[in-house]
Amino acid sequence: MWGDALSLLEQAERLHRQFFRSGPAACWEPPVDVVETADAVFVQVALPGVPASDVVVRFDPTGITVSGVRRFPAPASARLHRVEIPYGRFERRIGLPLHALEPRSPEMADGCLLLTLTKVKER
Repeated sequence: MWGDALSLLEQAERLHRQFFRSGPAACWEPPVDVVETADAVFVQVALPGVPASDVVVRFDPTGITVSGVRRFPAPASARLHRVEIPYGRFERRIGLPLHALEPRSPEMADGCLLLTLTKVKER
């Protein structure tokens, strides 16, 4: 139950950030899963409808930033009846200690960006 409560709080914080940003830098945040095993950390970013060419992945010592654009698929003259999927610029920051992780090449599969970060073995 505690895990569910924390998940709901995190979701509420993400929605709050999404809706209360203003100005030209306003963007939406895609949902992310981070899973750790004994040998690696796996990050999955849900980006259905976003081509790999429109995604930028940046690594720095404190984490990963995934950004890009999901383009609106309808022409400007189309009459909209419902728009629930977020479009436009997106950005998501994932804090991870990259000094202890070695990133592999990002992959896109089934509408998700897959990042694999191998744990650096201590010598």
